[in-house]
Amino acid sequence: MKNCFFIIVLLASVKFLDASAQTALTDQEKKEGWKLLFDGSTTKGWRMYGDNKIGEAWKVKDGVLYLDNVKNSDGKTLEAGDIITEKEYDNFDLMLEWKISACGNSGIMFNVVESSENKNTYYTGPEIQVLDNTCHPDAKIIKHRAGDLYDLISCSTETVKPAGEWNQVRISSNKGNLEIWLNGTKVVQTQMHTAAWDELVKGSKFKDMKAFGKASKGHIALQDHGNGVWFKNIKIKEL
Repeated sequence: MKNCFFIIVLLASVKFLDASAQTALTDQEKKEGWKLLFDGSTTKGWRMYGDNKIGEAWKVKDGVLYLDNVKNSDGKTLEAGDIITEKEYDNFDLMLEWKISACGNSGIMFNVVESSENKNTYYTGPEIQVLDNTCHPDAKIIKHRAGDLYDLISCSTETVKPAGEWNQVRISSNKGNLEIWLNGTKVVQTQMHTAAWDELVKGSKFKDMKAFGKASKGHIALQDHGNGVWFKNIKIKEL
């Protein structure tokens, strides 16, 4: 019996260490200037768009920040909404991992400008699509698949993993030069804030959103699209 108890305690300790390791920077990363955007145990540094709190459907467990759109005892869906970083960023490297629920949809946005004129994150912030390409309806639409710069540029090659598996994304935005990697492969590269960029926006669903894609500085956002989604290892380096 004592041996069984020891094994259970040991396994629990290993699980805790694994969760801690997911949110720890290496000495080399610290030297390079990387900083954590998620501490692995709280939602500190994040809040709802247009609010100073975070919706109760955003939860943290085992070093993972996730959206749990379950219903409470009254049958109402827990409050969620898109969440943004408290700080704004202009030139940066952003790295994180995500996984999506079966047939799910979410997104990662940047250069999000919060104001009364902009009703939601997507009124200003370009989005990297997070999607289950196998069964979500958006997967049938060009520029709406996982890894795409949503409704603007399709990823050059499909490297996304199936629903329930972790994907690593890197977003580099430096003086308008935007590069997106998915699972180690560069899938999108473009220059923002140019005449060509303006034409891309004019040909998209964002054409009537006057502030979309204009900002060179803003919040990082994680999208609530009504589906379960998980994020971890969220870190940023300002350039």
